[in-house]
Amino acid sequence: MRIMNKKRLAIALSIALLQGCGSSQTEQDVSQPAPQAVETADVKSGVSETLPNYLSRDIQDEVFYFVMPDRFHNAKPENDEGDPSRPISFGGLDKTSKWAFHGGDIAGLEAKLDYLQGLGITSIWMTPVLRNKAIQKDGFGHHGYWVVDFTEIDPHFGSNDDLKSLIEKAHERNIKVFFDIITNHTADVIKYTECHNELGKYLEKDQKGCDYLSREDLAAGKSYTPFVPEKEVGKKVPEWLNDPKYYNNRGDTFWEGESSIKGDFAGLDDIDTSQPEVIEGLTTVFKNLVSEFKPDGFRIDTVRHVDIEFWQSFSPAVIAHAQSIGIPQFFMFGEVYDGNPAGLSKYTTTGKLPSVLDFGFAFNTKDVVFENKDVSQLANLFSNDDYFRDGDSEPGNLLTFLGNHDMGRAGNFIETNNPSLSEEDKLKRSQIAHAFMYFSRGIPVIYYGDEQGFTGDGGDVDAREDMDPSQVDVYNDNNLLGSKTTTAANNFDTQHPLYQTLSDLSSTRFAHRSLYKGEHFNRVLDSEKRLYGFSRIDLDADSKSFMQDYLVVFNFSDQTQKASVDAQGMEYESVKGASVNMSNGTVNLELPAYSYAIVRSKASLAGSTLVDIKQEKSYSENDRVFLPFDVSFEDSTKLNLAEVSFYKHLADGTKERFAFDTTAPYRAVVTHDVLEGVSDITVTAQNFAGQSISKTFSLK
Repeated sequence: MRIMNKKRLAIALSIALLQGCGSSQTEQDVSQPAPQAVETADVKSGVSETLPNYLSRDIQDEVFYFVMPDRFHNAKPENDEGDPSRPISFGGLDKTSKWAFHGGDIAGLEAKLDYLQGLGITSIWMTPVLRNKAIQKDGFGHHGYWVVDFTEIDPHFGSNDDLKSLIEKAHERNIKVFFDIITNHTADVIKYTECHNELGKYLEKDQKGCDYLSREDLAAGKSYTPFVPEKEVGKKVPEWLNDPKYYNNRGDTFWEGESSIKGDFAGLDDIDTSQPEVIEGLTTVFKNLVSEFKPDGFRIDTVRHVDIEFWQSFSPAVIAHAQSIGIPQFFMFGEVYDGNPAGLSKYTTTGKLPSVLDFGFAFNTKDVVFENKDVSQLANLFSNDDYFRDGDSEPGNLLTFLGNHDMGRAGNFIETNNPSLSEEDKLKRSQIAHAFMYFSRGIPVIYYGDEQGFTGDGGDVDAREDMDPSQVDVYNDNNLLGSKTTTAANNFDTQHPLYQTLSDLSSTRFAHRSLYKGEHFNRVLDSEKRLYGFSRIDLDADSKSFMQDYLVVFNFSDQTQKASVDAQGMEYESVKGASVNMSNGTVNLELPAYSYAIVRSKASLAGSTLVDIKQEKSYSENDRVFLPFDVSFEDSTKLNLAEVSFYKHLADGTKERFAFDTTAPYRAVVTHDVLEGVSDITVTAQNFAGQSISKTFSLK
């Protein structure tokens, strides 16, 4: 492993994030291509090399880069059309079409590792790269979500050896690599005689799908007769996936009720994940991928459309396998397209997945920062983190993001909702949104191209621009944030203000453990001034920053604002942004428009003396049981901190922790089944200074 270049780190730490970085500094004539990433020692360095080794590194020590290989960089033009010897995975190249393949590949990612490392990322998450059906009735598989072969890489993206090489080279830089996987469906191969002709075309000229058959329909004797058109018989790998009996065969989902689980996802063959043979077969498939390629984890597609019992088996089995072959920190996170914490947390609690993508964070940040809605939404977002605090998961492990390949880009939200803003202010909106993502709880995910100011025209294919010079007209006419260049140019500009900002944010984040490991406490909320602030406090007694208060305050308004925060009897110093003015026991900050400040206490917070634990009335909401408790302290005026753990009494006389909470009001939030048959619980509070109190309560 190379030693971190100190000059690079010093430069990154000194970059002014929100002042002096207007678009004029890097504006280029639109007719000129953006410069290539500068191949220097400074660019090759990155924060990844200052962190623990990738094999032992905790998931919270990451910043992700989410990339679509087809739209990133083309290092091997010879594979642009795929493999002619396998027609199902051949063709579809059209660099002028936003729908088609554009030629980017895995080797292209490896060629740009300098660029990625200089950006400050520590993990790469790729859209699926397994072999796809290249062309379907509704487009082209440039995105990788139409898998027919779960054992090899799609020839459009390269070979199995190319992927192994990328992982090896990334690991040499202490960068992790995550695969995007699908268990819900395969490519659209299975057809129905009641809906399609023998060639697989719809029977009716204007038909858009096959009606979903409900339980009632099945009970009434209705059913579909599945078949595979002759040219696609036996094309799926492994072989068992070619048998229609392992699919639901109920027609197309309409995204509600049982159809969400049992229906074909836009015509894709919906695997029946309730069958034991399917659970075993898919678990084996992905264990084999882990064994062959040694990735650092999986992002899992369409999690909410799979039987939850599947995840209860699949997740522990795959993680245990990875650990058994020497990947101790193997991590998985799922895509659950739901902004409600009750919906999201269902899969980290009942579903036993380690984490999910935090759509609640994305939706609320979009509302507040890009659509100018009430900043109280942000405080409410984090107040609901108790949904994620169960026996084996926590909100700090959620993956946070601003936009993606489905919902669209942060740049587009800014352009759409703030058309009259100056270019400088649009840039600042993106910068402050990314800063909010980097310093609040969770693990940041950069969507590729956002560091170059990409905006797009909306979601889906309108948010999948090329980093290489694009030939797509509807991409090339977009305004980019922070630059006068367009997507018609080469967009690997390491001097772009957003690239520089993100590099700086990563350096700042990892220079202060509390900013990526600390618990998140709401501290400042002023809807009129559009101020929101929080503390990140590291509660690990083995840490040098143990109990040190890192206070981060954001001004989401277009005016300079002043904020005063109770100093809890301590002195504070500036870490980044506005300078600190201490007076009358308060931290006083003056924040320019669209800016933030990070300050920290010069000493650690003193442990708060615990007095008592009292049970309050339980209630049900959002299909959860809420068990609130009043934890009292000797001095109610202080920022009192405690970790409260909840243990249920089991029939064999032992106790099992089923929830915890580190932020007041203290409560356990659990699904009803967690407390089934439980009559007594013990609640324990400890104050991080050696004091602990416990009391037992009846649930009757």
